[in-house]
Amino acid sequence: MSAIRLLVLGAVRQHGRAHGYQVRNDLEYWGAHEWSNAKPGSIYHALKQMAKQGLLHAHEIAPSTVGGPPRTEYEITEAGTQEYLALLREALAARERTIDVLSAAIGFMVDLERAEVVSLLRERLRRLAEWRGAVTEHYVPVGGPEKLGHIGEIMNMWVHAADGEAAWTRGLIERIEGGAYTFAGEGEPFVGVLAEGVENPYATGDSHPGDIR
Repeated sequence: MSAIRLLVLGAVRQHGRAHGYQVRNDLEYWGAHEWSNAKPGSIYHALKQMAKQGLLHAHEIAPSTVGGPPRTEYEITEAGTQEYLALLREALAARERTIDVLSAAIGFMVDLERAEVVSLLRERLRRLAEWRGAVTEHYVPVGGPEKLGHIGEIMNMWVHAADGEAAWTRGLIERIEGGAYTFAGEGEPFVGVLAEGVENPYATGDSHPGDIR
């Protein structure tokens, strides 16, 4: 799974309708350009591709203020919403997901109900334990990795990664079960989007609001 697909669908869904610059601005505000492949070209390409796939509906509106062709606003379709929720659930539960995909999923987890998020994270814990068990069938971290030569450091890293992810996941479950955050069906959730015209302090600076695709 690519993080960009989940990020773009989620960002458009939060706005209701959004043009490319708004989506890019939101993702930069979240720092996604640093921890994922959410670069400007990837964002605009994803918007166009998912419109072709029927996951987004493209609305052509008035030309941008600096001239040029009409700008496009995107709106998520029913098929896009189904795809988005499926990607979100998979990213929360799957052990093998990369850190950018998991980061995107954490950013949107409040779009699901609290109990479901806890269930998905518990499934993630189960898969982490299963994976760790598969690793330690061949490597037991007793006596240090030197017993297997420097190759043992690879498995040592895997075991530490599994333990660290599991500890973080258990902590997140504890916070959620303790009432942290506002999930679907519980009221108005926190929405981390910038209002129109608000300057983004984390913008990369190589574009401006008139550069809308």
